[in-house]
Amino acid sequence: MKESSDGFVRADQIDLKSLDEQLERHLNRALTMEKSKKQRNSDDNILVTTAAAASANATATPIGKASNFLKKQRQDWEIEPSKLVIKSVIARGTFGTVHRGLYDGHDVAVKLLDWGEEGHRTEAEIAALRSAFTQEVAVWHKLDHPNVTKFIGATMGSSELHIQTENGQVAMPSNICCVVVEYLPGGALKTYLIKNRRRKLAFKVVVQLALDLARGLSYLHSQKIVHRDVKTENMLLDKNRTVKIADFGVARVEASNPNDMTGETGTLGYMAPEVLNGNPYNRKCDVYSFGICLWEIYCCDMPYPDLSFSEVTSAVVRQNLRPEIPRCCPSSLANVMKRCWDANPDKRPEMDEVVSMLEAIDTSKGGGMIPGDQPQGCLCFRKHRGP
Repeated sequence: MKESSDGFVRADQIDLKSLDEQLERHLNRALTMEKSKKQRNSDDNILVTTAAAASANATATPIGKASNFLKKQRQDWEIEPSKLVIKSVIARGTFGTVHRGLYDGHDVAVKLLDWGEEGHRTEAEIAALRSAFTQEVAVWHKLDHPNVTKFIGATMGSSELHIQTENGQVAMPSNICCVVVEYLPGGALKTYLIKNRRRKLAFKVVVQLALDLARGLSYLHSQKIVHRDVKTENMLLDKNRTVKIADFGVARVEASNPNDMTGETGTLGYMAPEVLNGNPYNRKCDVYSFGICLWEIYCCDMPYPDLSFSEVTSAVVRQNLRPEIPRCCPSSLANVMKRCWDANPDKRPEMDEVVSMLEAIDTSKGGGMIPGDQPQGCLCFRKHRGP
């Protein structure tokens, strides 16, 4: 496990094999010391067979305690599987599903990851999934902010996991692991925007949603966490329409050297030019993605709906393509968008500055997006697009 010069541990380099080896060595030493102690204290007048049996029984207890203690210390995010009830599926992904559930009587969302117990994936793929899981847990379980989905716990494979069905409970393969987080009934921000695609959102609502997201990202960056997949689909709403950042599957601790962070990680339409181009990047890639999200929240539309991946990549990187800002968009909000999606990462503001800019916007006079099919509407906004 490597540590950067400023004292932050990179979550994607947690070495579980090394931890297991350390645990085994510790237990072996404990066993040897316990046996020596029992031998010294044994009574010469006691039968050898009786002494041996007593020694064996006495040895088992401290070893078990040591094992449980070390496991607890090593996995402080571990849940108690017997307290978890997994119910219906609410979302599906490439490597697993998200379910409704109950943990210790509380409503939760359960993200199940399938590690391929039945041989459908290679060892390399399973190792990658294990790494992604430990990375997500290492990042998420330390976070505490009103605009970040609350992490409850996780388990790295357990035979005690069950899914509740109409016909009773079905046991899960022991290789499946899960992440348990608070359940947010408002669903994804993207779904909310799609529902308001025609009538749009009041300006006060636009700024409030943007502020929630900006404050959450500002907090992550203060913890040296780069989300790397900021998009409205990864933002959830609670019952009060508060935005909470979710899905830390590709999040990582920011490297002190930008050259250590490369690769096209993210989602088409939200990825910064430097990420699309495979160049070194830092937390400013999240700022770019926020700018795209801000446009999406204001317009209740999706960026570049008619362009392919290659077309978007080429246009964003080489032609400075950005979503078209409607003329009816207040300049105070348009300015935030433009600064956030500047082609030069160094010219983009920090997220705490974005929070200040949004807080300074006067929402009392309206200024929300007006549907294009209304006579007084914004003529620059084309007919509704998107899914």
